[in-house]
Amino acid sequence: MGEQRSTKFPQEVLDRWADLGLDLSTLFSAGDLGRRMGVQVLEAAPDRVVGTMPVEGNTQPYGLLHGGASAVLAETLGSVGAMLHGGPAKIAVGVDLNCTHHRGARSGLVTGVALPVHRGRTTATYEITVTDEHDKRVCTARLTCLLRDADPTAHHG
Repeated sequence: MGEQRSTKFPQEVLDRWADLGLDLSTLFSAGDLGRRMGVQVLEAAPDRVVGTMPVEGNTQPYGLLHGGASAVLAETLGSVGAMLHGGPAKIAVGVDLNCTHHRGARSGLVTGVALPVHRGRTTATYEITVTDEHDKRVCTARLTCLLRDADPTAHHG
């Protein structure tokens, strides 16, 4: 789990956030919880966010990937998409997350892909599919975020 990759952003995202002097890979990451769980955001754009998480270390007592771990991956990826959609003047706050768990994973990496369902002025909804290394669907999730005005006095670094 020691390998840390940086997130790939499309040029329009880099341009939109360039003047803020922020480390985008940190801002659009899984934060402390995701770091402990080994979540890595590999690609981040308003129309598609991709990330991975190891099964090892994120299992329940039966040795299967914990459903809450899938939820953390899903909420992370959907939130990143919503934040990128909202832009620097907004913050995305998750208000609804639902997850359907289809099958267990016992080892390897799971990959989540978040795609927008709705991107409006005040809310953004993303569907997140989590698959195992054999491209079998482990979980389907949907996240809705409220887009609130960012506090211009807050420091994000």
